Amino acid sequence: MTTNQIVLTRDLPAHPQRVWELWTTADGISRWWAPDGFRTDVTALDLAPGGELTYTMTAVDPAQVAFMEEHGMPLTTESRKRFTEVAEPDRLGYVSVIDFVPGHPAYEHLTVVDLAATEHGTRVTMTMDPLHDDEWTERIVAGRGNELDHLAALLAG
Repeated sequence: MTTNQIVLTRDLPAHPQRVWELWTTADGISRWWAPDGFRTDVTALDLAPGGELTYTMTAVDPAQVAFMEEHGMPLTTESRKRFTEVAEPDRLGYVSVIDFVPGHPAYEHLTVVDLAATEHGTRVTMTMDPLHDDEWTERIVAGRGNELDHLAALLAG
């Protein structure tokens, strides 16, 4: 990882094993992974170092559909992640393939998620590298933050 790492932290009201299950199973991922206005459907999951997660993310909210169309982006994209670390239930690392930016060549992006038990549940610390420019870095930070908010809401509900 680079020295310009981005760190997002959330305290969640659930045991680390429960958070791990929601982060590492197809059913769990499909329940919270997408940012607002999108749906996630897992198509493949091999939870092991070197294994892959493949899923589609589809814009379903009219505002997101309009944004995607305005920026020449498809409404459904397939995403792939390759696991670099799998240490149940404490740490998960994965490389995402960033291949959805119009006019920009594909590249890999590292994220590491640490889960630590707290008195009231789990502290999630997500550390990631920036993307290729400030605008896209802001977008991924907002999207990941929104996903963590969805995970917190799912666990609180």
